[in-house]
Amino acid sequence: KAGKWQHALGLLQQMTSCAFRPTTTTWNAAISACEKGRQWQRALHLLQEMQEPDSISFSAAVSACEKAGRWPVALALLHEMPEVELRPHEITYNAAISACEKS
Repeated sequence: KAGKWQHALGLLQQMTSCAFRPTTTTWNAAISACEKGRQWQRALHLLQEMQEPDSISFSAAVSACEKAGRWPVALALLHEMPEVELRPHEITYNAAISACEKS
């Protein structure tokens, strides 16, 4: 699973080049693929590119940071959510706590 993040990003890029507009679910899947591949910076880049990220988008990005041991970034994302009118849920908090635990 971890090596498939490149394929996910390639498919996302292919969608946009074919004039398809990726849905939030599509973006979230790509962020999750980056998380599994321990590509936390790419996950953050995708989150920033999204027009309308949701709580799942942020949770996946927090998880990507958690897997990479980037607890300050994970906490920053958690604190950013209310600023963009999103409410963290249990999965988001669990990932952020786990990131702190691993530091």
